[in-house]
Amino acid sequence: MTLNLRYYLLNENFSPEYAAANFNGIESENNPKYEWEDEIEINNISSFQILRASILPLQGELPTGELFSYEIKNMFVIWITTKDNQQAYLGISESILDSYEQDDNSLKIYIKDYEPHGNPLPGVYIASKEFPKELS
Repeated sequence: MTLNLRYYLLNENFSPEYAAANFNGIESENNPKYEWEDEIEINNISSFQILRASILPLQGELPTGELFSYEIKNMFVIWITTKDNQQAYLGISESILDSYEQDDNSLKIYIKDYEPHGNPLPGVYIASKEFPKELS
């Protein structure tokens, strides 16, 4: 199975009234609905699960070669299991998550515009106030 994830950063200045009055309700160049869109496609998965208000394990290596490991709390976590039984986690801070839509093999995730956030890895969006200071 392939999982398609689409992330949208909402434009807090989007005016549905302006869109309705001038463009039949559709966004326009001067009135975009989203600041940006991002897409990730993950192949060979056997299942995925959404966990709300969960912990996201964030691990990696600093430029110095030192390993790090943090648990980021209060996250919307997408827990993925591949066909060869590998585990992967993606996530968004609950404080910046506006909403999401789920179909069988796809997720659309809407992120609030007015809350600063970081994107340390593809598919991981952490509110700046929740980002580990040691990684900033």
